[in-house]
Amino acid sequence: MRMLEADPAIHVAASVGNGQLAVNNLGRHPVDVVILDIEMPVMDGLTALPKLLEVDPSLKVIMASTLTLRNAEISIRALEAGAADYVPKPSSARDISGEGDFRRELVEKVKTLGAARQRQPQRPGVARPAAPSRPAAPAAPAKPAAPQAPISLRSPGTNKPDILAIGSSTGGPQALFALLKDIKGGMKLPIVITQHMPPTFTTILAEHINRMTGWTCKEAADGDVISPDQIYLAPGDYHMQIEAKGTQRVIRLNQNPPENFCRPAVDPMFRSLAQTYSGRILAVILTGMGSDGAKGGKAIIDAGGTVIAQDEASSVVWGMPGAAAAAGICSAVLPLKELGSYITRFTSRGV
Repeated sequence: MRMLEADPAIHVAASVGNGQLAVNNLGRHPVDVVILDIEMPVMDGLTALPKLLEVDPSLKVIMASTLTLRNAEISIRALEAGAADYVPKPSSARDISGEGDFRRELVEKVKTLGAARQRQPQRPGVARPAAPSRPAAPAAPAKPAAPQAPISLRSPGTNKPDILAIGSSTGGPQALFALLKDIKGGMKLPIVITQHMPPTFTTILAEHINRMTGWTCKEAADGDVISPDQIYLAPGDYHMQIEAKGTQRVIRLNQNPPENFCRPAVDPMFRSLAQTYSGRILAVILTGMGSDGAKGGKAIIDAGGTVIAQDEASSVVWGMPGAAAAAGICSAVLPLKELGSYITRFTSRGV
């Protein structure tokens, strides 16, 4: 809690020890974001989640869990049930003390999801929490809000794709399930996915994609040969890249430095595809924080490929797709429910 309160943009309304108390306190202390531990006495996090969302359906909930197969499975189920994101609990004393990557990730997610929550329409009868009491700072001259620049779309590439590449982060698992269900019937291309997730979580995500979408999905292994009608998911803590080996396309995994604070990251995957598949690529950037995918997407369109993105209204966080849209590299920016039909048309007829 101290690491959150240290940030002047965050006000901790309450800290409680079990899920039932969290539900009770939500009625007394309206909040934008709840960090919900999976393992708690009286009422665990997965049980408390739907009760919290019943009180406030637009509440942003971050699940916290240790990196075990069981907790990864529960975290993915929580995302399916309406949680916005998850955070792996730290295993080192340095991170527990509020230093290092855990603090940065937690604070960034709380602030980003809180801002997204505040942009949503307010429910009748649900008040915002009072601002924290802090020493007054000198007032800065008010500046008018800059108008949002219109999205500039570019013409799609003329090549029919040989591969579909997807990048996603916050809100990504839910978006992936929906998108892959929509395109299963109309496409036989291989799919490569980089979703920002730690080890163990990607193992469980691949299993859920298998069960829920009708696709065959595997957590990628170094040396896998790309095959049609198959999904390859980047494993946690490894960048996934694709290289040519004779007439085959082969997956290579590495632990090169994180990009955009992430490993796996979308940009390395996109760059490798631009080199390996030239312009025969359709890339999709889904909901997520930050700007990962925008630079790699530029490499794809420079090679003659096509990039599309999820729109703001249907994204949990419009960071990654918003960055791609703002960069002018997208040929379409669409609601999640329309992306599948676009992909099916594009891959079957070239649009």
